[in-house]
Amino acid sequence: MISRIFVSHGFEIGSPFAGIRLSFAAMSAEYRQLLDATIAHLERLQGRGVRFLPASPEARATLKPSVPASGARLSPVVARPNFQSPSAPERSVPVSPPVEVSRPPVVAPAVVARPALGPEEKAAAYGELRQRALACVKCPNLVRSRQQVVFGVGNPDTELMFVGEAPGADEDRQGEPFVGAAGQLLTKIIQAMGCQRGEVYIANILKCRPDTPGQSAGNRKPTPAEMATCIPWLHEQIDLIRPRMLVALGGTAVEGLLGGPVFIMKLRGNWREYRGIPLMPTYHPAFLLRNQSLIEKRKLWEDMLQVLAKLGRPVSEKQRNYFLKA
Repeated sequence: MISRIFVSHGFEIGSPFAGIRLSFAAMSAEYRQLLDATIAHLERLQGRGVRFLPASPEARATLKPSVPASGARLSPVVARPNFQSPSAPERSVPVSPPVEVSRPPVVAPAVVARPALGPEEKAAAYGELRQRALACVKCPNLVRSRQQVVFGVGNPDTELMFVGEAPGADEDRQGEPFVGAAGQLLTKIIQAMGCQRGEVYIANILKCRPDTPGQSAGNRKPTPAEMATCIPWLHEQIDLIRPRMLVALGGTAVEGLLGGPVFIMKLRGNWREYRGIPLMPTYHPAFLLRNQSLIEKRKLWEDMLQVLAKLGRPVSEKQRNYFLKA
């Protein structure tokens, strides 16, 4: 099959597509061209390592009726010899009108190698990117509920970039990521690594706080469609900052970067790659606020020790022994 469709989450790109096309009765030429172009696009994404495409609620609603009934199968086109007599009249095949389908969420383009900018050019490009992001109105529900766009903060020339999922109430109010209780713990983690908060860069996949209609407090997880819409801003940040290392904080951040669903307890501590940059998935600091176990704190710290080692930073004996039982 070309792909497996998970209506509740999105599209997972499946087995290789070479030479495979689906046969539909009464398929129009225009629809066949659309299908071939879609398959070619999925092949290119699979070649880049993309495994999951989130789908908007509208796209899923459009696709639901097209799922075959239980037990039904779509047959691949197989070339067969023509046994029809040359003199036999050609049969006309009824052609159905073109079918309109909703477009899936925007998929960010592949990484394009760009020359490094000089300090003044980079500062100007960063400022211009920030102004464009602050004026973003792509998600009407988030625009209505947000106080501020939370762009990102830190050193645009850093080697190390932390990526979270979305702003909370404190971040929405102050316009800066990770300033609440979880942010204060992240600052302590950065300091334990021998850095200052201003030396690294911190951003989120979602630049606006997810709206919580009917709730007076609390947060909600960003939807796949929201993350797919917003993540091009993060791509531009990464391409401009050009960090040597990325740290993804929590399962939702990893899901937004690599495609989900994600079980962070199994994935954390294992290097991945994102846009050509080593990526370390680890716990979100909020998890450690809820779970004060030294064992779990040590796991996150071991992930940070891996990051320091990969960056070539010195690690003291005291740092190596953090959160180990006496």
